[in-house]
Amino acid sequence: MTPILPAAAHAVAALRDARLARSAKPFLARGGSRRVHCAGCRLVVSHCTCALRPRQATRAGVCLLMHDIEPLKPSNTGWLVADVVADTWAFGWARTEADPALIALLQDPRWQPCVVFPAQGLAPGRPVLDGDAPLANTAAMPPGRRPLFVLLDATWAEAAKMFRKSPYLDRFPVLSLQGDEPSRYGLRHAAQDGHWCTSEVAARCLQLAGDTHAAAVLQAWLDVFSERYQLARQQRPAQPDSPAHQRLAALAHAAPASHLPSTP
Repeated sequence: MTPILPAAAHAVAALRDARLARSAKPFLARGGSRRVHCAGCRLVVSHCTCALRPRQATRAGVCLLMHDIEPLKPSNTGWLVADVVADTWAFGWARTEADPALIALLQDPRWQPCVVFPAQGLAPGRPVLDGDAPLANTAAMPPGRRPLFVLLDATWAEAAKMFRKSPYLDRFPVLSLQGDEPSRYGLRHAAQDGHWCTSEVAARCLQLAGDTHAAAVLQAWLDVFSERYQLARQQRPAQPDSPAHQRLAALAHAAPASHLPSTP
């Protein structure tokens, strides 16, 4: 079997760089700022969050399957997942082929992949995991394996297409989350109430896997990023003593109950 490389130091940044290398012209984000942006956090330099980045070791891993230009969007929150969760992989999605490294990761016996997607319209017999129950209580999570959450990072319409046209995901159970709480993410408009952004979905997955501290850190990281993004857009100074920053600092300095080292 193809050896599994460790997750990149920043999986989405690496995917972004590869995508830019293939581009014939520069990517211009809708409404993007012409000011100088930090390559590490994508924010304008005056609002950089790199020094605040809260890296976390977790039991669960995250596999981001990203639609073509998602890694290039300044408001993409899959980037925030890779900021926080040490075992995060990111792959570009293509209709006609799958990255061999993605297939190798999905076949790695140390991981139990599950695809995060709504349960409506699934093929009969497809295992569905309850999004309200801890994963440790399910038969779909074999002992000794770590959960690997496969997140389709795209618009809802694009994600539905990706789900239908990725047959290599068909053999894995589906984790169906219930978006009964409103999204806290205000940088893009959700198609429907209850649609969460990628980092909110990842935080809920981490909760179900028992990584509750990392889930709280990821939510706090989203709040800080969103706040600084909005302030930069409004050309207002960053507020390092805001409630969002204080919440993140308290969580980042609190030791989690348990953790695992990053997969070698």
